[in-house]
Amino acid sequence: MSAYLVVGAVLGAVAGCGTDRAAPVETVSVVDQPAPTPGEADERNARKAALIAYSGYLAVTQEASGDSDPHHPELTTYLADPLLTRVRFTIRTAKEHGAIRIGTLRSDPVVTAVDLAGVPATVEIQDCLDATGWRLVYAEDERVVPGSESTRHLATVTAARYPDGRWLINTGASHEDQPC
Repeated sequence: MSAYLVVGAVLGAVAGCGTDRAAPVETVSVVDQPAPTPGEADERNARKAALIAYSGYLAVTQEASGDSDPHHPELTTYLADPLLTRVRFTIRTAKEHGAIRIGTLRSDPVVTAVDLAGVPATVEIQDCLDATGWRLVYAEDERVVPGSESTRHLATVTAARYPDGRWLINTGASHEDQPC
């Protein structure tokens, strides 16, 4: 029962998760429940750290895309290769064509799997990513780039714990053929 309460508290805290990197997290105390075991606490901490990394990834990607800066210094705070290279390439390609992304992404992430025994430890996140308000436009006049309409679709990412203890998003996929 306490595992369901912990999962419910974590999911409830991130349900409004958007692009704020420092989104407040509400704590929930449960009366007369046993303290979580070390394994449950480790899993809860991994879920929380991965969701923070994911939220930061979305926020800094929006910022870097709006500035046409593929070497935005905060990208490495939340991303690792191979996804870091893909994000930088996408931003650089848009910049070379005189385009930037403006607007806002809306996010509703859910942790779908936690593997703390693997090397590295990983957390899988699934998101219904609403990119309809995040447009690819020409930087000079903000006209929408033809054929670049965004959708509301499924996205999946993996966060991995690196040897220095940081959780970074290292793989991801947009499933634009799977609306949510």
